[in-house]
Amino acid sequence: MKKVKAETADELRPGYNRSDFGELVRGKYADRIKEESNVVLLEPEIAQAFPNDEAVNKALHYLLEVAEASTRLTGKGARLNSGKGQAQLSPYSPDEFISA
Repeated sequence: MKKVKAETADELRPGYNRSDFGELVRGKYADRIKEESNVVLLEPEIAQAFPNDEAVNKALHYLLEVAEASTRLTGKGARLNSGKGQAQLSPYSPDEFISA
C-alpha cells in the first residue's frame, strides 16, 4: 500500500504571520562565513596531483620547512617560524605527495 504524500502548501502554519519574522535577506551571513572559513579552491591540475587533503597539507608543511632551511642557509629574508628554534626537515619525501 502506497503512502499518500501530504500536499505542502507554501504558507505559514496558522498562528504565524509573515510580518512577525522581519525582512528576509539572501546571503545575510555569506561574508562572515567566507571570512571565517579556511577553504581554498585548487586549480584542476593541482587537485589531480594530490589524492586528499592530508597529502596537500604534508606537501605544504614540507615546502615551508625547505623554505625555512634554505633561508637559514643563505642568510637572506626573515625566518618563517621565528622563535621556534631550528626546524627539522620533514621525514616525508616530495615524491610521497604526488599521485601517480
